[in-house]
Amino acid sequence: MVIDTDTLLARGAAYKTLNPGEIIFKEGEHAHFYYQLVSGRVRWVNITENETEFVQNIIEEGESFGEIPLFDDEPFPATAIADVKSVIVRLDKHTFFQLLKDRPDTHFNLTKILAERLRLKFLLIKEVARHKPENSILTLLTYLKKQNKSINPADNKLNLTRQQIANMTGLRVETVIRTIKKLERKDILDIRGGKIYIKKEMAGVL
Repeated sequence: MVIDTDTLLARGAAYKTLNPGEIIFKEGEHAHFYYQLVSGRVRWVNITENETEFVQNIIEEGESFGEIPLFDDEPFPATAIADVKSVIVRLDKHTFFQLLKDRPDTHFNLTKILAERLRLKFLLIKEVARHKPENSILTLLTYLKKQNKSINPADNKLNLTRQQIANMTGLRVETVIRTIKKLERKDILDIRGGKIYIKKEMAGVL
């Protein structure tokens, strides 16, 4: 969890329940709140003119999202949508800044998380430029495993569809399908009932 929920509530934050598909904020709007997911799942996406989504991030319980415009006073660079029925907590922007001033440890933790997300973007862009879809997918899986995101710790099942992987890496879904089969042949992934399972630690695979 980025910031303890009780700490946010003590500063005046409020809960909001979201239905599946409900938009939290749109690309181009200005930010007035700090957002953190309490339960459910949120996707942060750019939507093209033909309604195709490019997934910037999948937000899971305890994670924050939409922070960038709080710091640069520019509009949201992407749209946030509830994937499933979700509950978020939001805190007024100015109160959020005061919280960071009062709690340097919280500020440091948030900065670390933002840096990790930025590093993933650099790594994915590098692999896209190299035209190596296998490395792009492994880079994403390595990040998810390190962050304990979208991977069931009990059986290492990946809780992302092939389309979501494509949207997060900028690859075509057909390319993702072919590459996943290739990784299965390399004994890195296992496909059972159409579901993807990680068979080996990602570290050292790239």
